[in-house]
Amino acid sequence: MKQRWIWIGLLAAMCGSARAAPFFFSTGNPNGVFAAASRPPSSGILEIEAADDFVLPLQTTIHSATFTGLLPSGAPVGSITGVVIEIYRVFPFDAVNPPSGAVPTRVNSPSDVAFALRDNANSSLNFTFSVSSTNFQAANSVLNGINPQPNQTTGGEGPVSGEEGNFSVTFPVPIVVPAGHYFFVPQVRLGSGNFYWLSAPKPIVSPGTPLTVDLQAWIRNASLAPNWLRIGTDIVGGGTQYNLAFSITGEDDRIFGDGFGG
Repeated sequence: MKQRWIWIGLLAAMCGSARAAPFFFSTGNPNGVFAAASRPPSSGILEIEAADDFVLPLQTTIHSATFTGLLPSGAPVGSITGVVIEIYRVFPFDAVNPPSGAVPTRVNSPSDVAFALRDNANSSLNFTFSVSSTNFQAANSVLNGINPQPNQTTGGEGPVSGEEGNFSVTFPVPIVVPAGHYFFVPQVRLGSGNFYWLSAPKPIVSPGTPLTVDLQAWIRNASLAPNWLRIGTDIVGGGTQYNLAFSITGEDDRIFGDGFGG
């Protein structure tokens, strides 16, 4: 029996050991190029979901995230009545119905339904908000112009300005996500007015975390669901593509050491 345990110990040493390692991803700072509305549904208010992608090389436990956007000028923190974070897989995961033809493509879009969801309304999410600038402008935006084809290309709805701020969210029950390609979807409900998620550089530059495969930002409203539109390619047009400003922090499962001094 003693010899058996010696061999098990040697095998473990040769194979290395699994431990949690810090994980961090960021698209970088807002660049003022675009702003996309993103809000949960409420009475008389249509849901809008804006999405941007990230990659997890290994299974990862997500503990917190940040995202940056615009509130109406002078809006107090108390006007924020809800924050929701959704994680989507890339289509066709979590999808039942084939593409309907309502949008130009579903290739590389978020899927039909969320893989994970956290909401401050049920205490599965905590958030703080800090103002970065009392007057920040984005050169173009989308709020109402989310239409099925052939009327999807509106060019955007023009400049929007407001109070730029950063949301920091934590998850009392962390989100455990297998390795893969995902979309991050933050939504903010306000007492009045709309929250806009601000764009970040594409391709990602410092202090962001570059991706080998960096998909563009997508959006949909409840009328378009389960389909999605590309904010740049489909709505703005002209070959434009966007990232959106967010970060994710957690820890991943990786192997340390090879048993031979590595």
